[in-house]
Amino acid sequence: MSRRQIDITPDLMLRAYRAGLFPMAESRRGDRLYWLDPERRGIIPLDAGFHLPKRLLRTTLSGPYEVTADRDFAGAIAGCAAPAPGREDTWINPEIEYLFLSLHRQGHAHSVEVWEAGRLVGGLYGVVLGGAFFGESMFSRARDASKVALVHLVARLRLGGFTLLDSQFLTEHLSQFGAHEIPRAEYKRRLAHAVTAEAAWLPAPDPVALQAEIRALRAASGHPGGEEA
Repeated sequence: MSRRQIDITPDLMLRAYRAGLFPMAESRRGDRLYWLDPERRGIIPLDAGFHLPKRLLRTTLSGPYEVTADRDFAGAIAGCAAPAPGREDTWINPEIEYLFLSLHRQGHAHSVEVWEAGRLVGGLYGVVLGGAFFGESMFSRARDASKVALVHLVARLRLGGFTLLDSQFLTEHLSQFGAHEIPRAEYKRRLAHAVTAEAAWLPAPDPVALQAEIRALRAASGHPGGEEA
């Protein structure tokens, strides 16, 4: 982790992501950003390695939520930056928000939002380069809301031809879906291939195709344990 020496711009952000680096702030109120290049990188599989429990499949397909993409990017990043039980502080400071809002306006950053009765209750956001999606953060204000957002993200990435879903770090929350760590060298090998691949971010895919892809995630998971995830 190295201290920032120059101002970070949206263009510099994209070049850093291509090289395998990403920025974080010390805290929500911190005024310094750092470049991170972990020795081991968390990734979420986009193939048969993704685990989708049966109960979450039901919630995703017929639960109380409406799911959108890029409808409220600012709301999604604000939700991720806000304190929550067990997460009283975050690494998303105002400069991070500004940079990602700029990337979103340029078409390089995207969000998935989860709504309940017209209220934003969960979501996530990240950066897209070629066939790589760099997941940044997610939040939840209702049961399973962030999990539903993740399932929708994976289904949309599969439909769009993406090959890499980077989660930066491995957490217990993500490991239940099949996320795992790979060495830095292996990550950068996959990254080099992914950023040059052709893929399409799909903010509004065909609903029938999207539901079929979500069901295919469950079928491909091989009915793993952790049904209550």
